[in-house]
Amino acid sequence: MVPADRIQTLNRAPLKTDGSWVVYWMIAQRRTSFNFALERAAEWARQLAKPLLILEALRSDYPWASLRLHRFIIDGMAANHEALAGRNVTYYPYVEPEPGHGRGMIETLAEDACVVVTDYFPTFFLPRMVSTVAARLSVKLEAVDGNGLLPLAASERDFPTAYAFRRFLQKNLNRHVQSIPLENPLLDLPPATTVPQRITSRWPRASADILDGDTVAFRGLPIDQSVPAASVRGGTARGRAVLRDFVDQGLDRYTELRNRPDDDATSGLSPYLHFGHISPHEIFLKMATRERWSPDQVVPPANGRRAGWWGMSENAEAFLDQCVTWRELGFHFCHHRRDHDRYESLPEWAQRTLAKHAGDPRDHTYTLAEFDAAATHDPLWNAAQNQLRREGRLHNYLRMLWGKKILEWSSEPREALDIMIELNNRYALDGRDPNSYSGIFWVLGRHDRAWGPERPIFGTVRYMSSANTARKVPVQSFIEVYA
Repeated sequence: MVPADRIQTLNRAPLKTDGSWVVYWMIAQRRTSFNFALERAAEWARQLAKPLLILEALRSDYPWASLRLHRFIIDGMAANHEALAGRNVTYYPYVEPEPGHGRGMIETLAEDACVVVTDYFPTFFLPRMVSTVAARLSVKLEAVDGNGLLPLAASERDFPTAYAFRRFLQKNLNRHVQSIPLENPLLDLPPATTVPQRITSRWPRASADILDGDTVAFRGLPIDQSVPAASVRGGTARGRAVLRDFVDQGLDRYTELRNRPDDDATSGLSPYLHFGHISPHEIFLKMATRERWSPDQVVPPANGRRAGWWGMSENAEAFLDQCVTWRELGFHFCHHRRDHDRYESLPEWAQRTLAKHAGDPRDHTYTLAEFDAAATHDPLWNAAQNQLRREGRLHNYLRMLWGKKILEWSSEPREALDIMIELNNRYALDGRDPNSYSGIFWVLGRHDRAWGPERPIFGTVRYMSSANTARKVPVQSFIEVYA
């Protein structure tokens, strides 16, 4: 049973027991297993003895809509289509052929629904879209939080640092970590239904060509065709393969190599988490199984330290600090702060010191177009930007340097923030996400502290340089690959 603290009722409309179906409007957790929202919709279907209809729709006019993002999402739709074939579920994949074509679709499906269930995701255009739809529906709409191990409702405020959030996790996570969504939530469902022709003729299902990734079909979509598809492909099966390879081959050297760009030893799971193709719960289960861990093994001290509180190996704990502490810190911040993507959300000390140094002379300044084209004087920065443009990813360690140099080479801090958001959200497969906003705003002082000595441009915001980075970690092979 889905925990109550993961369920929000978004309107005052009633449950309609005489409806034709239960609708799951899949918008963030785009997978068919380990999915609390799908599990909740299935619970309603069994309770009401009604068919379950899953709508997975993709707009064409979302911000930064591109061939890269569409292809990764549609890979996941194709995987869901295959996984649900022959099941007692009606799966309805829809890819908008022109801006606005999908308008009214969810409202029309809801007219015949008993209840509509959707995903809660705390950033990008999704909260606004769901809120707008909630006000229009004449039937109950629930949003379910499947974002992390700790429910977003478990915290009452945002946290200023990872240390503060880690202490909160150490006190509170143990009782939530045992509530795992079902691997197969679709057992014992009523027989599937057929969507009426009046709906399918107005909003046709995604074609086989689209789901197969046909180049010609994709060229006809009204999206940014100048951002090409990345080599990494989407879908739950591919996400699980990445997880399996990392746990079996990469985890044992994670602490040693993860900050070394030349070794490329990060997990590669970020885009699959962002698009909901894999669950943080499934990742945690895989890690716990590998480590032979159970929640009754250790009572963590609430000391905020990174290591030693899970009762796992050093490498497993280092990975979980990234995948749980830092990732979910961003989700809780976005959940509590509507201004999470605005400059004003920075801590006061950071705003003061950046304002004090906003007019400092810069040795180099670049426009958005020059940053975009990797046309700076710095080979390491250019290589990082080229990786982002080509592959839709930034090495985790270089992401920090990438942002710090944009701050240093922009005319003022607000412009630097706009440039980071634009480049990251346009090119990164894991952009437009609470975790990526955490990384961008960390560059400007969020979740950090003041550092001395006070420097030009940065003030007391943490400083990084390409020269220091090259001394700390090997980067020459990285530069050669991405020059």
